[in-house]
Amino acid sequence: MKLKDKLIHPELSYAIVGVLYQVHNELGRYCGEKQYGDLIETKLKENLIQFKREKILDKMFSEEKVGRHRIDFLIEARVVLEIKCKRLLEKPDYYQVKRYLEVLNFQLGLLVNFRERILKPRRILN
Repeated sequence: MKLKDKLIHPELSYAIVGVLYQVHNELGRYCGEKQYGDLIETKLKENLIQFKREKILDKMFSEEKVGRHRIDFLIEARVVLEIKCKRLLEKPDYYQVKRYLEVLNFQLGLLVNFRERILKPRRILN
């Protein structure tokens, strides 16, 4: 079995990662999360990739406030994309994406930190 056969949504994830590299190359390391999000949105539209930006998830329990969980990008109703701009990614960042995947019953999430010198999108599986 080839590696490509084992990957989840290979063509879509390659296209998304390509967009992320374009954005990182254009803006560099020191912009804000909203700026990266704006350019990602533009590049996804240019590549005809369907998405919802800042998708709000339903409450996970009755006492929780509405809007507590907001996904940066929900791409083609299959992939969660969470963007960060911080010195280092931490375990809670991974747990956040994992939680979104479980709630949506999706298989693939991408977590990317634009503050890194060399962009390394992380694939998170459910």
